[in-house]
Amino acid sequence: MVDIVSREVRSRMMAGIRGKDTAPELALRHRLFQAGFRYRLHVRGMPGRPDLVFPRYRAAVFVHGCFWHQHEDCRYATTPASNAAFWQRKFAENRARDDRAATALMSAGWRVMTVWECELSSTRIVPTCEHLIKWLTASGSGSSDPGRSARAGRQGRGGRRSRPV
Repeated sequence: MVDIVSREVRSRMMAGIRGKDTAPELALRHRLFQAGFRYRLHVRGMPGRPDLVFPRYRAAVFVHGCFWHQHEDCRYATTPASNAAFWQRKFAENRARDDRAATALMSAGWRVMTVWECELSSTRIVPTCEHLIKWLTASGSGSSDPGRSARAGRQGRGGRRSRPV
């Protein structure tokens, strides 16, 4: 299938996509700050440069876009029809990088959670933030909610939501 916009327009559109301070990330940060949580942003020395780092809770949170990180069973996780092989390879590399970062953080004693873009919509942000706050304040470094699938080598991908690890 042929792309509906020219190569130059597509290039300009892709160049405008941000890697940090995205709308979903800002919405989550705003809610957490209002709730009294303080965090560090995009810490350079940490594997994967988590979007939010909570040193007090030894926790790192990634805010992933459903398209770029291919959120399983999400309507936003589509594969473009043009140059599909490139996109499948790109998405596989993104997922592998996400797994390496989470594994490295857990090996260093950090708890890791991924919050998906679709979970930060206006109708779902409140329960997502409540779950994140409970997860942050839970005692023990290995705490996780049994209702959410753990992320260990991308196991349990079917229907997962936020992934505490």
